[in-house]
Amino acid sequence: MILKPVISSLLSTDLYKFSMGQVYFHQFNKDKTKWSFKCRNTDVKFTPEMVDEIRAQIEHYCSLRFTEEELEWLHKKQPWIHSDYCGFLRFWHPRAEEITVKAEGPCGLSIEAAGSQVCVSYYEIPVLAIVNEVYFRMAYDYDVLYASFKRRLEEKISLLEKNEYETGVWSEFGMRRRLSDEAQDYLVKTLVERKLKGFAGTSNCFLAKKYGIKAVGTMAHEFIMTVGQGHHEYNPAYSNKFALDAWVKEYGILNGIALTDTITTDCFLRDFRLTYATLFSGVRHDSGDPYEWGEKIIRHYESLGIDPQTKTLLFSDSLDFRRATDIFRHFRGRAKIAFGIGTYLANDTDVKPLNIVMKVTEANGQPVAKVSDTPGKGMCKDSAYVDYLERTIKWRLEHEAV
Repeated sequence: MILKPVISSLLSTDLYKFSMGQVYFHQFNKDKTKWSFKCRNTDVKFTPEMVDEIRAQIEHYCSLRFTEEELEWLHKKQPWIHSDYCGFLRFWHPRAEEITVKAEGPCGLSIEAAGSQVCVSYYEIPVLAIVNEVYFRMAYDYDVLYASFKRRLEEKISLLEKNEYETGVWSEFGMRRRLSDEAQDYLVKTLVERKLKGFAGTSNCFLAKKYGIKAVGTMAHEFIMTVGQGHHEYNPAYSNKFALDAWVKEYGILNGIALTDTITTDCFLRDFRLTYATLFSGVRHDSGDPYEWGEKIIRHYESLGIDPQTKTLLFSDSLDFRRATDIFRHFRGRAKIAFGIGTYLANDTDVKPLNIVMKVTEANGQPVAKVSDTPGKGMCKDSAYVDYLERTIKWRLEHEAV
């Protein structure tokens, strides 16, 4: 390892990994999954030296363990986290044997992880953070990039302080694609010190603990894919129903922002009926046109007799403060509006950021897939399964009585 450690704590991950992890631990601890890395940038190539460093960084990450202080924070600050789950985390640790890193594929880097979902789910965020930081430190003059990051951040903050933007409540969601650990730490520290209007917290648990702010995040697509599609007896067009059932069983009315676009929002709304719509405090947008999505969600709440102004619409798809301002102004007064802003805050430099993902591609021996509201955002190694999934969704939407 030639660079300093990218990950220095197992708490350095997004909060929703723990929210989902507790459900896996209590209800789905026998599930097995496979995960695959993908770089969507067609002009990016990882050198063999970068791949060696990524492998070494992952090995260092696998040497870490939770401290008692970290587990105590997790249990006390998140009221839905149970002591038995923290007990599991006390003994859990990442295992290098479950993560395979190779210098191959279109971008010169292949990463796969496999094992029990209750264990391997945690790898996604740290691995992506490692890939990002290694790439930008080794492909460019990092000091120059970091200087441009700080300059651009100051420009954003200056405009926020001058009330050029109007965003309501917003949080920082940038760990998976951050420029570096140093950059995200500086970002969150600066946001806290400047006391910016509307800033609600960060998804990074380590930084939330370090700076005494709120950790934010509920569920990701992996949860619906694993719980809803990873069991052979389930019709995958009902993925959301099985996932929402498990979430409500675990959390009741707590921790309740539902993700709508794993198998399209239209299919999600078939299951998001009165009980779920009442129990969940809101929903998250992550693909498709945000205005069409927001209008559709508001109409859905109204059709159920629920006042949309009592519910949160959380937008998290490729946002900057200008887009957030436009969305906020469009929906202001009609619902509670919130934003999760990632790459634009954590990796905005003079160089184009990486567009990398690590997704669950198989659960319990069968393929799983995401069919989002934006074509091309899905990731599956079995085209026949994607075709099957899309046909089940289509049949349900066309034939099932509403």
